[in-house]
Amino acid sequence: MHEWALAEAIISSAIDIAEKEGLAEVREVKIKVGELQQVEIEVLKFALSELRAGKLRNANFVIETVKAELRCQVCKLKWSFNKNGLDEMSTEAVHFVPEVVHAYIRCPRCGSPDFEILEGRGVWLESIKGVK
Repeated sequence: MHEWALAEAIISSAIDIAEKEGLAEVREVKIKVGELQQVEIEVLKFALSELRAGKLRNANFVIETVKAELRCQVCKLKWSFNKNGLDEMSTEAVHFVPEVVHAYIRCPRCGSPDFEILEGRGVWLESIKGVK
């Protein structure tokens, strides 16, 4: 499951940042997850709770999903991603490789597959709070 790999990367990054900031203990880690990543948030939360140790053993992980916003390069329409329009195979493909979303969805106005992803892609640490 890629949620466990994401959790491992988040833990590793949070520890690195905590060490650089001189934190003795991390109390909160805010994480943003782009909707196009199609991460199973409950699985990610569980993985984080199982993997936390050391400086992160008491950390609270706050996860926010960032909605995907797209803009057509042809007609300039902005719209929100809706995975409900995808079949199971397409949803699975986007889940594992979000960059393939262009192969599965089209602009709702003009039908073009040429669109820009404005928001809703990636996973990043928004902030880390702790005590020195």
